[in-house]
Amino acid sequence: MSFDPLLQVGLAVIAVIANALSAFAGGGAGLVQLPALILLGLPFASALATHKVASVALGIGAAGRHWRASSLNRSLSGLILLAGLPGVWLGANAVLAIPDRFATAALGLLTLGLGVYSARRSELGRTDNPAPLNTQTVGIGAAVLFGIGILNGSLTSGTGLFVTLWLVRWFGLSYSRAVAHTLILVGLGWNGSGALVLGFSGEIHWAWLPALIAGSLIGGYLGAHLSLVRGSGMVKRAFEALALLMGASLLIRAFGSM
Repeated sequence: MSFDPLLQVGLAVIAVIANALSAFAGGGAGLVQLPALILLGLPFASALATHKVASVALGIGAAGRHWRASSLNRSLSGLILLAGLPGVWLGANAVLAIPDRFATAALGLLTLGLGVYSARRSELGRTDNPAPLNTQTVGIGAAVLFGIGILNGSLTSGTGLFVTLWLVRWFGLSYSRAVAHTLILVGLGWNGSGALVLGFSGEIHWAWLPALIAGSLIGGYLGAHLSLVRGSGMVKRAFEALALLMGASLLIRAFGSM
């Protein structure tokens, strides 16, 4: 594919929209960005590898805003990385062995469940009440993060929403603080690890990365700023809407390919 200025502008616009939405709601950049790359002509493996690399820039853009607001808990951040990265590595190495149709359908159902669960609990995540990091909290929390890490490495999109809700439900964070941890640690740490594995085993479309990375940086910063300004109530509603929309989209994609 030759260099096309209009295509590059289009890619940047797609990345800004997808990543601003993700940075505000706590995940879901792949809802817009990954299907767009496939529709623009990339095969699945190449689109996935390219999306993973570009999504690291989302974490960088969001980090610039959230670090200024001192949003991160260091102990919890270390746990997210230590528990999740081995799962990401396993999932990324197994991605080619997973039937995409069934994995996408399962992810769609789980994502819909996240949105319904959060919507039925009106007070969930509206305030910040961190749980003490005792043995039970860390043990169960790490096991679930490891499992989500496997999904993150092997599936296409949506796992950031899983991490956000788990941080709210199990660790007691508000939605705005949970989003900060998800964007920086999943965006930078998990997606960076997955991108490295897929970069060696898949085909990254390097010509499209500059526009996607620029859009991801801008969108990540804008979405993170909006989430901090609007507060946890608005972030909670955005999370629920995006989870329902993403779940439906994934199911349509899965059953539409049959």
